[in-house]
Amino acid sequence: MKVAKFGGSSVSNAEQIKKVLNIVNSDVDRKIIIVSAPGKRHSEDVKTTDLLIRLYEKVIDRLDYTSKKKEIIQRYADIIDELNMDYHLLTSIDETLESYIAILKDKPSRLLDALLSCGEDFNAQLIAEYNNSQGIPTRYVSPGEAGIQVTDLPQNAQILEQSYNTLYKLREYNEKLIIPGFFGVSRQNYIVTFPRGGSDITGAIVARGVRADLYENFTDVSGIFRANPTIVKNPEVIDEITYREMRELSYAGFGVFHDEALQPLHKDRIPVVIKNTNRPDDIGTYIRHDREINSNNIVSGISCDKGFTVLNIKKYLMNRQVGFTRKILAVLEDYGISFDHMPSGIDNISIIMRSKEIQNREEQVLNDIRKNCDVDELSVEHDLAILMIVGEGMHRIVGTANTITHALAESNINLKMMNQGASEISIMFGIHVSDADKAVKSTYEYCYNGICLKS
Repeated sequence: MKVAKFGGSSVSNAEQIKKVLNIVNSDVDRKIIIVSAPGKRHSEDVKTTDLLIRLYEKVIDRLDYTSKKKEIIQRYADIIDELNMDYHLLTSIDETLESYIAILKDKPSRLLDALLSCGEDFNAQLIAEYNNSQGIPTRYVSPGEAGIQVTDLPQNAQILEQSYNTLYKLREYNEKLIIPGFFGVSRQNYIVTFPRGGSDITGAIVARGVRADLYENFTDVSGIFRANPTIVKNPEVIDEITYREMRELSYAGFGVFHDEALQPLHKDRIPVVIKNTNRPDDIGTYIRHDREINSNNIVSGISCDKGFTVLNIKKYLMNRQVGFTRKILAVLEDYGISFDHMPSGIDNISIIMRSKEIQNREEQVLNDIRKNCDVDELSVEHDLAILMIVGEGMHRIVGTANTITHALAESNINLKMMNQGASEISIMFGIHVSDADKAVKSTYEYCYNGICLKS
């Protein structure tokens, strides 16, 4: 059994939906389909989810929302027109939106979740109805009916473990099943949306629940590139990558597949393939628990993310002071600040975090560290970028770090710090944000083409 998820660009209009259903109907093993809300039809277009957010804002501000509601209904009307479907679904869409607004207008966070869910929910109903009309037995299944029960924190749903037993019953249906992504239902019977990458998360949850043999994630690219194609011209597509490698690359800016979506799959080792809706015969990129390592695929990918801040702390004989690091981390904990990396020496430690974590409270944090930790020197640096070199094979090969530092040196890029995690599948380099794109280009060319880019 395969579970297939289709992203917003794959279901943005009637033409794309026909492509999706051709893919779905061509394989009897594709039994369960997760769909997103209609995405952009062209570069100037607006995603359906963004239209729903604008509707929500009008309602909360007590303004006339009629025109915004009509825009949303029109998105589905355009699809229904092109598919020559009956208009009764548009009446249902209008009634559902009005019902959520009437019931939840005084509960803003609940209203937002309910409205956000509509993009996926209406699309799933439409796609299921159309496929049925083409003679393919198809059933729309809501997340509640499927058994996707989640925690009750608005916009941050987490799956409840007992959901997986209920989801397994989906195997009993004979029809193709269309399930909307992005949301579940709490025990309090509220609609609650998942965080970023919500439809990816739904697909992964369902794949684990039914114990799928493969989770197919269809998008608008033919797999995962070894580097950002907006920075590196025509980068290679990765054939195969592990869960751990994908997690590291997603953390540092790879946006094709959300890293949280791997969590449900990792435990049961369900493989994932990233494929292109517009070129379904392309092999794509497989994400597995393990992969074969050879001399050509030691480094899986290179990514770089911006927007980091580093706290540099010096304390003479720091390594002899029991509990020194714990005191620093306790200050961060008091402010609810999470950090990403913590490279250290015998007398110094650097704590790297997303800049948004410390934004607007930097002085308070620094003052509390000075007050509670008796540091010798304390400084803060902004405009840091994190370059990640990721590969399961790196720990077996001598000189990987030297290769990267040589490439950076040839491009005259100054290293602020370097850290290799305990997993030994990634090396982190801290560089100035102005060097970020150049660093990706230079390391990619040297790693894969053996070419040094001179400054």
